[in-house]
Amino acid sequence: MNIAKIKSIFSTLVNNWTRKKTIITTLVMIFLGGSFYLFNFAKSNKTLIGIKSLAALNGLSKFLPIPADEKKELDVMNTLVQAFTENNNQTRTFMVMLQNNMELRPGGGFLGQYAIIKIQNGKVVSTFVEDANLLDQRITAKVTPPGPIVRMLGLKNWKFRDSNFSPDFPTNVAKAQYFYHLSGRGGDFDGVIAVDTDVFNDILNLTGPITVPGYNITFAGTDGALKLEEYVEKYYLANPGVDTQNRKNIMKDLAPALVDKLFSLGNISKLADLAHKEFQNRNVMVNFKDTALQAAVESVHWDGKVSQDWKADYLMMVDANMGALKTDYYMKRTVEYNIDLTTDRPTVTLNLKYANTATQGDWRTSDYHSYVRVYAPLGSTFVSNHMVSKIAEGDEFGKTYFGFKCDVLIGGETDGTVVYQLPPGFDVNNYSLLIQKQSGVEGVPVTVNLKTKDGKTYQQIQTLNNDLKFEFQ
Repeated sequence: MNIAKIKSIFSTLVNNWTRKKTIITTLVMIFLGGSFYLFNFAKSNKTLIGIKSLAALNGLSKFLPIPADEKKELDVMNTLVQAFTENNNQTRTFMVMLQNNMELRPGGGFLGQYAIIKIQNGKVVSTFVEDANLLDQRITAKVTPPGPIVRMLGLKNWKFRDSNFSPDFPTNVAKAQYFYHLSGRGGDFDGVIAVDTDVFNDILNLTGPITVPGYNITFAGTDGALKLEEYVEKYYLANPGVDTQNRKNIMKDLAPALVDKLFSLGNISKLADLAHKEFQNRNVMVNFKDTALQAAVESVHWDGKVSQDWKADYLMMVDANMGALKTDYYMKRTVEYNIDLTTDRPTVTLNLKYANTATQGDWRTSDYHSYVRVYAPLGSTFVSNHMVSKIAEGDEFGKTYFGFKCDVLIGGETDGTVVYQLPPGFDVNNYSLLIQKQSGVEGVPVTVNLKTKDGKTYQQIQTLNNDLKFEFQ
């Protein structure tokens, strides 16, 4: 084959790869857009999702010089694009859960708003956005909340806004739909999408600062979500007569400016990288009614599940901010996982350091009060604890969890320790550990110290931005 022919083939692959990245980015923007009212913008700019079929590009990724995991993700994205853009006059209805992770909940962030979007033939045909409190006001049924909500928030009834109290996204999806129907709304959803506030800052980091037309305010990636929260919430608190829905009109005005700048960047690679990051970091999670689509997102771990097929050591740390304020913006966490395989049953000493970097309390910040759950392999046994409350134990998702209350004063630190033993018969050979990330938590330094059965010691240090696997040979 001559050089010119090789160059021609390579050029074709690159062009197709660029087209594919464009489509990936466009589809993901549908998901990411929920938290910033991009749905309303997309409704009048249907080219955002009016994409033709990718049938001609099927299988191309196998020829591209990219890692196998990324090829698989491309194939899954192709599957989703084809499903959403199929020209069959079928209307698909999605719920988008808008989660503010400055007030952390087990499933991401506080569920303050939700959106309903309908798509037909690759176009947005209907949108509806509502404050979660308005939905909850229509629920008359008495549903007993989980114990921590009763004890720490003093709530007697469980409703939609607190439905994401599980670290497992499919569980939260089922509960959210349950409360939605209790509110008197009918219908079924083809999918449910969760979007955390961090997505807003990540997009602003890519676009650069944006000034909203008609408002004397500029949003940047360093503090965009915080500034938006301040504008919406503080203004509302100072003006209680402002309508609950209209107080957030700035978001509707922000959306077109954000989209215009995002798609004028002309850097498809960066857009695709952003989309990939949001899925990988659990800032965006999806759940589908269609079993084939659900199997596809599960295959690349975009489904937000608590892993139940991992057979070695396991850890997931789950915070629930029960202080009812946005203090998580100021919280810094550090994790040290010490595992000793020389004991009769492997012993874990888990050190959790919380630092509350806020300098004062105000309308959105207070001392930090979290209900923490530590998930370990099923059959693990509690030994002792330090600087945390009395331990509550339970089993779910094929795991044993240890739950406790952790308090951190403004400007202070809390060093909590939980010691437990792994299950009897745990395999100490070829040790490996999976640490799953909680949606809405970013940049946690994790140190793993291993003492093998023959007394050797090893250490690995990573940052918990996505699920981590530690392997020691």
